[in-house]
Amino acid sequence: MTISRRMLLSLLLFLVCAVGFLTLNARGSWDFVLWFRGTKLIGICLVAFSIAVSTVLFQTLTHNRILTPSLMGFDSLYALLQTMLVFTLGGLGFAQLPAQLSFFSSFFIMMVASLALFGTLLGQSRQARGEDMHRLLLTGIIFGVLFRSVTSFLQRLIDPNDFVVAATSSMASFNAIDGDLLLISSAIMLAGFLGAWYLRFDLDIMALGRDVSINLGVNYKRRLYLTLIVIAALVSVSTALVGPVAFFGLLVSNLTYHLFPTHRHAILLPASSLLSACILIGGQTILEQLLNFATPLSVIVEFLGGATFLLLILKGKSR
Repeated sequence: MTISRRMLLSLLLFLVCAVGFLTLNARGSWDFVLWFRGTKLIGICLVAFSIAVSTVLFQTLTHNRILTPSLMGFDSLYALLQTMLVFTLGGLGFAQLPAQLSFFSSFFIMMVASLALFGTLLGQSRQARGEDMHRLLLTGIIFGVLFRSVTSFLQRLIDPNDFVVAATSSMASFNAIDGDLLLISSAIMLAGFLGAWYLRFDLDIMALGRDVSINLGVNYKRRLYLTLIVIAALVSVSTALVGPVAFFGLLVSNLTYHLFPTHRHAILLPASSLLSACILIGGQTILEQLLNFATPLSVIVEFLGGATFLLLILKGKSR
């Protein structure tokens, strides 16, 4: 089957999942049902597109199919931010905090942190050497351990009721997407996707390495930092919107590489976005309509992504 046909099938599957999510077992007023489910559907699509595109871009820059932005400690950073807010404001104060303020504070801090980490480590790399990848991974692990340690320390100091609030806010949830945040989230995601699409041809060359890119006339350093800005924005908006989803990007990106065996980002970017949306929308539909929310979607996604991570490690397929 050709890649164009696979892309068409992915688009059709996305439309089927979206229609099924909106209409399956719908009861009552259609105005309310479509508004309620449509809001959740838009939020899920935003998260799916953001995670898929940012992961593909990050793996292109690092020349590694195991590393993802979420594995570099940003899930731990998000949990730390939420715990610090609960520790400072208390559980009641945190609950009364405007959703826009919480979203923008998390988005801004995580974007600055991601640019500082990725820009420093990748910007200093002269070429895609093995030790650079090891340094990047070890740095992410160290920061993750640091953030988790501080989070655990703060959670031991707060009231048990506040601890429940902090723990709940630090987990990914696709059922509590705030509709008031969709407009600004959509604008950020669209800007990030357009930026990635603008860089798609340069990314095809950058996947060959720094030296090859420079020899072929690509302004490697400029394109590197532009791509990092796009990655930071997409990672920040998806995490601030629903919470951390560590292994989902790894699952989607490697599924995309398997189904669409090409290095052209003009195909990888939309393909990964469609597959990501199909997984999240289809999974959420099954959990809501068949399993009655017996298991959170994030738990299943993390399990599948973690299994993919272990499989790739055991097989040694990082490139």
